[in-house]
Amino acid sequence: MVVGDRSVDLASVQAAIDGALLHRADLNAQASQEIGNTDIARYVVTRQVNHELLTAAAARAGVSVPEDAVDAALADTTDQNLQVDRLLFDGAQLRERARDQELAVALAQRYVDGLQVTVDAAAATTEADADAKARALAAGGPGADRVLADRAAAAPGQVTRAATDPESATNPEYGVPAGSVVKYQPSPGQGYWLVLRVTDRRLDAPPAQAQQAASTIDRATLAVIGRRIAQAEAAPLDLNPRFGVWDPVRMAVVAPGQEAGTVLAP
Repeated sequence: MVVGDRSVDLASVQAAIDGALLHRADLNAQASQEIGNTDIARYVVTRQVNHELLTAAAARAGVSVPEDAVDAALADTTDQNLQVDRLLFDGAQLRERARDQELAVALAQRYVDGLQVTVDAAAATTEADADAKARALAAGGPGADRVLADRAAAAPGQVTRAATDPESATNPEYGVPAGSVVKYQPSPGQGYWLVLRVTDRRLDAPPAQAQQAASTIDRATLAVIGRRIAQAEAAPLDLNPRFGVWDPVRMAVVAPGQEAGTVLAP
């Protein structure tokens, strides 16, 4: 498995999976439906990928978290973000998951005031139409112009800011570099697709408000924003096919063909 410029040893990933599988009964005792071995394996690999992404992004940004913050995260048994991890991991592995959570929050806190994304947006009612519009926007030129000229189904130059609309910053367009085109369903199964060409993505936009936004955003939302930031700055991921494929929309490993959307690289 390769994440960015780091190669993760397959044996260590498999060992983490094997350890998590020992706790399958504990997980199923808390779940509303049966969780299979494959689901657990993909969850473990998802956590490993996010760990590599966050570690690299934090190093680039010079962001770190103190050990007492990790201690506090582990002591807070009400934290829903670590609910599954507490059932599947223990010892050093659980501590690493807690540290990843704190790193994601810290990354968001560092950048949320300046995080801004500009997109050309187009809507579609079928996946085939969404695919065609995504390809047209990625190619640019007259085809893209025609897509955006349909003002009943398109809106070019839409700007959102994490500080004033933190929920928008958890969306897939915040997790890709400028020049990318994202296609996904905001509400899966509802027959509505969104196609977004990210024309600009900034971490240093002038603050939109005097008050620091991070103090007003809940930690769960900050953690997702932090993971989006980390994903946007990463090189393409290369997973062993035995685990599945990376879904950049859900930031998770899924079975082939089960992706919630696609990203066309710049």
